[in-house]
Amino acid sequence: MVERRPGITLVAHLVLVLGVLLVSFPLYVTLVASTQTSEQIVQQAPMSLWPGSNLIDTYRAALFGGQTASGSRISPVAPMLKVSFICAMVIALGKISISMLSAFAFVYFRFPGRTLCFWMVFITLMLPVEVRIGPTYQVVAGLGLLNTYAGLTVPLIASATATFLFRQFFLTVPDELVEASRIDGAGPIRFFIDVLLPLSATSIAALFVIQFIYGWNQYLWPLLFTTDESKYPIVMGIRRMLAGGDAGNEWNVVMATAILAMLPPALVVLLMQKWFVKGLVDAEK
Repeated sequence: MVERRPGITLVAHLVLVLGVLLVSFPLYVTLVASTQTSEQIVQQAPMSLWPGSNLIDTYRAALFGGQTASGSRISPVAPMLKVSFICAMVIALGKISISMLSAFAFVYFRFPGRTLCFWMVFITLMLPVEVRIGPTYQVVAGLGLLNTYAGLTVPLIASATATFLFRQFFLTVPDELVEASRIDGAGPIRFFIDVLLPLSATSIAALFVIQFIYGWNQYLWPLLFTTDESKYPIVMGIRRMLAGGDAGNEWNVVMATAILAMLPPALVVLLMQKWFVKGLVDAEK
């Protein structure tokens, strides 16, 4: 039995509170800066930590673009949010779908070279993205997919990690379920849809959260791949706003864009937190 000691409990809570403050303080500064004007942020040293009165104008300028008081042009963030959301959803759902089907084939089908094929997939984990990005770009450019959603998402859909995780989970499914499905006359696809999919619900939810954030935060591949501003994701939009020194940047709009970029992944984590934790716990069993 674990003995509860008030002193240890107090120290543990203090450490947790300190950790929360360290993590949340930069977010608070970002939020406060998005409510002030660019002049207030640049001219005041240090910047005021009290919210300003420019919140609505700043977020309107960030979302829909326009001209600032200094005459600089601001690109709208709303299309970038749309591109990031589409890419994140396609990458997450595509990774889960392909990984489940490939893991299903590796576990429940017998074919020559099955083990070799699995290890060829698994060994790709040892190849960093930078090694594969040049050949991938050449293939995508040869197919004429530059500046398209297909080019932004399809090269990132394959996932050896998700395939490995689903394979390990399918290996724990009792063979009695397979035999019972065969007796009932269910084919492989029916067994996959009616049995494996419901059993994998928590694992799918956990992987969806991880892969959605992975797709949302993509920067290197869109930076190399896109030349059309209409296909820029939100992460590239933030980087392009940092054009010059302090005087050349609209810092309030930059901070508002950063807040807008954090909201969708945060909402996905909050809405799917229960399934996410349950999926991780079930995966460890």
